[in-house]
Amino acid sequence: MSIAEIKKNTEAKMGQSIEALKNNLSRIRTGRANPALLDAIHVEYYGSMVPLSQVANVSLIDARTISVQPWEKNMAAKVEKAIRESELGLNPAAMGDLIRVPMPPMSEERRKEMTKLARHEGENSKVAIRNLRRDANESVKKLVKDKEASEDDQKRSEADIQKITDKHIAEIDVLVAAKEQDIMAV
Repeated sequence: MSIAEIKKNTEAKMGQSIEALKNNLSRIRTGRANPALLDAIHVEYYGSMVPLSQVANVSLIDARTISVQPWEKNMAAKVEKAIRESELGLNPAAMGDLIRVPMPPMSEERRKEMTKLARHEGENSKVAIRNLRRDANESVKKLVKDKEASEDDQKRSEADIQKITDKHIAEIDVLVAAKEQDIMAV
């Protein structure tokens, strides 16, 4: 593997870490309703646990209410129970075959807990990025040791890898700051 391939692979993996962070942040609750909140909920469907989105249509009614409409009538009770028992603190209300999930207003204390959770997700992503940087630098050192690259190449590539790392860590900081602002907005 060449130095260029190492850099390319490292940047691709760092991009995947950023995407994973965006996905995790979308699941953290804010004051507004967001259908992505229910993505983590699984429902028993004919003996196996499946994501809620595979047994029901999840959409927004308004800024504070999510609607869940199961595709089979007999699933309504199971879906409602799964939402109620999730750790999201939601209280769904069945209205015929439609389940309304109102978003309760968050207290100041709960908002602070959510911002801590967002920061924690950001920190985990930064650790993953730094681990990728370390792995890339070790791969370059191995090339130098095996005499496939010079020490000058190693210094240049370490500087380039550091620039890539700094860029991705700055992006994480921006994402986490935006999520914190979203959570704290009343």
